[in-house]
Amino acid sequence: MSPLGCAFAVAAAIALASCNADERPHDYPTVDRMTAGVFLEEATERAAPPAGVQVRAIYPRGLTLTKDSEGFRSDLYNDAAGYCTIAYGHLIKKARCDGTEPTEFLVGISRPAGERLLISDMTSVRWTVQRLAVRPLSDGQFAALSDFAFNAGTTALQKSTLLKRVNEGNDADVPAQFRRWVMAGGRELPGLKTRREREVELYFDGLAVPRAVPMPGEDLSPIDIRVGE
Repeated sequence: MSPLGCAFAVAAAIALASCNADERPHDYPTVDRMTAGVFLEEATERAAPPAGVQVRAIYPRGLTLTKDSEGFRSDLYNDAAGYCTIAYGHLIKKARCDGTEPTEFLVGISRPAGERLLISDMTSVRWTVQRLAVRPLSDGQFAALSDFAFNAGTTALQKSTLLKRVNEGNDADVPAQFRRWVMAGGRELPGLKTRREREVELYFDGLAVPRAVPMPGEDLSPIDIRVGE
């Protein structure tokens, strides 16, 4: 082969190698974290509040609970379901990360920006709790139910005995109903047990905790947050 032919061959090889490198899949870690239940619902189940409707403000202690429970990651990762996620459990898409995500996520995200995402993600949750509650709720009660609905899903809350007991004003049975929701994928998870205990504590923030005496025949069997009641 002539010198000129060799030069062309080398250039072509370099170009091909570069092209192949660009096509290689990006290596994003898989993290053993669950997708927040609210993201597994249909859009109609987590609809945004109507225009002009005021949604109850975020309670700082409630936001802290959700942040601590979800954990923060500044860079893209795939959660346990293989869904592309970032920050405080913010779902980007129901598929693995592949480098086609929006630029602001590809370069990573700061904690303040992640907090703003979480507050935005919880808007529909807070609106749902606001709609479903038929009695006045304290800030702690509202925040505890909002964290629960974010984790298990708004439909799970709507169909739950937990909500029924809340709306009845039967707070003595509320702790036991929170504590039923500790399973996922057929397994009891320590992280869910811890989260439920923190929700119980938040629910009674500043309030007297009533003595728990379950109603006769009350179902206290564990519930899978991916199945619901």
